[in-house]
Amino acid sequence: MHGPASSGWLLVALCAATGAYCLLRMRSRVEEQRSAAGGEALMGFGMAVMAVPATAFTPPAWAWPAQAVVFGAAGLHALWAARAGARHLHHLIGAGAMVYMAVAMAVSPGHTHAHGGSGVPLLTGALLLYFVAYVLVAGVRLVPVTAVAGGGPAPGWGDRPELARACRLSMAIGMVAMLLTM
Repeated sequence: MHGPASSGWLLVALCAATGAYCLLRMRSRVEEQRSAAGGEALMGFGMAVMAVPATAFTPPAWAWPAQAVVFGAAGLHALWAARAGARHLHHLIGAGAMVYMAVAMAVSPGHTHAHGGSGVPLLTGALLLYFVAYVLVAGVRLVPVTAVAGGGPAPGWGDRPELARACRLSMAIGMVAMLLTM
C-alpha cells in the first residue's frame, strides 16, 4: 500500500519483524503456537512486501496475482482449519483481506490505490471495521498473562502467549493502515 514513504517503511519494518517472530514461534513446544505461527509468518511477510513504497520498488505485473493466489490458498487452509475452532476465522478474514488488496493493486492503473474518488468501497469499509474492532479487543486482552505457579521451566520466546497476542495485534494495526490507503 503505497502512501508516504516514511510510514510505508515503518509498516514494512513492523510487518517483517512480526513475520520473523512468528517464524521463531514455529519452534515452540506448544502445538497450538506452532500451528498458528506459520500462517501468521506468511501474513507478516506478505504485508511487508505489499507495504514497500512504490518509490522504492515497483513489482512486476505478475506479483499481485501471485500474492492473490498465495493468500487464497492460505484462506482455504484457514477455512479448513476453522472446522476445529472459530479462532481460525480471523486468519480466514486476514487472508481474504490480503487477496482483496492484491487484486485491487493488480487491477488499478499504474498499481496505485485510488478507487476513483467514489468514497470507501463497501468491502474496504467492512474490513476496516473488523480490523479496528479486532485491534481494540486485542489491545484490551494484551493485559499481561499471569504466570502459572509451578516449578516448570521458563517459557521460551516462542511459547509466550502475550508476545503472540502482541504479534497479532501489530499485524491487525498494519492491516488497518494498509486498508486506509485503499
